Amino acid sequence: MNIIVTGGTGFVGTALCRELVERGHDVTAMARSPEDDGVPRGVDGVIGDVTDYDSIESAFEGKDVVVNLVALSPLFKPSGGDEMHEVVHVGGTENVIRAAEEHDLDAIVQMSALDADPGGVTSYLRSKGRAEQLVRDSSLEWTIFRPSVIFGEGGEFVKFTKMLTTPYVTALPGGGVTRFQPIYIEDLVGMVADAVEDERHRGEIYEIGGPEVLSLADVTELVYRAEGRSVSVLSIPMSMARVGLSFADPLSPVPFGRDQFRSLRIDNVADHNDVDAFGIEVDSLTTLESYLGIG
Repeated sequence: MNIIVTGGTGFVGTALCRELVERGHDVTAMARSPEDDGVPRGVDGVIGDVTDYDSIESAFEGKDVVVNLVALSPLFKPSGGDEMHEVVHVGGTENVIRAAEEHDLDAIVQMSALDADPGGVTSYLRSKGRAEQLVRDSSLEWTIFRPSVIFGEGGEFVKFTKMLTTPYVTALPGGGVTRFQPIYIEDLVGMVADAVEDERHRGEIYEIGGPEVLSLADVTELVYRAEGRSVSVLSIPMSMARVGLSFADPLSPVPFGRDQFRSLRIDNVADHNDVDAFGIEVDSLTTLESYLGIG
């Protein structure tokens, strides 16, 4: 199979391209500026920006499936403001679909997010929801993944936790009660590769999480325990955190803003963990604790 992966040199893209090549597929990784060391061995790199249709269109020639991974981080305030969610997630997906339809690709596999909804509580989730609508309304066969936060080498989740906290004593909005269901990158890309290969996954939306549900306070404790340090979590009232982030939002050096605060008010947990659709037992998945070397 001939597969093009947009965002193919990113955190998820690099792991997925490697997995697809190991399965014997021809893989092209598209990125705005793919570096030689950012493209896994056996993968073709091509320059393209999904927000610029003319820069990506020709790369779709001769491909069978596109995996659309291009996305802004939900954990950090985007450079250029929240309006960039619309530009990248909605406009970018529209261009990917247009190029795929122009070159008669069979299918698109779209990476979305838990709680993606055009009426969602954050700009990130609203744009992800609108992108999903575009995929479902296209002429392509499609599969949509909605993962919880993803962890692994090169990922942002542990980095985000350490930027939000301090060792020994730290304060978290609401005491860090927001719940996550972290999924290990290598576990996730195996399922995405299965969806690329197997037509039985067409027309499905999969909510994907890891083997356990952890609060932000739980994650904080694990991250610092892995470094041999303890931490006590103090609670900041949500109202105080909202005011603080509202003042911080216009300041570009600050990586969090109003959208990130709103995301901390909702759990990031699958209603039903669809890993069973891929013949996977939840208990076989990698835990954050084991990844950190303390499980």
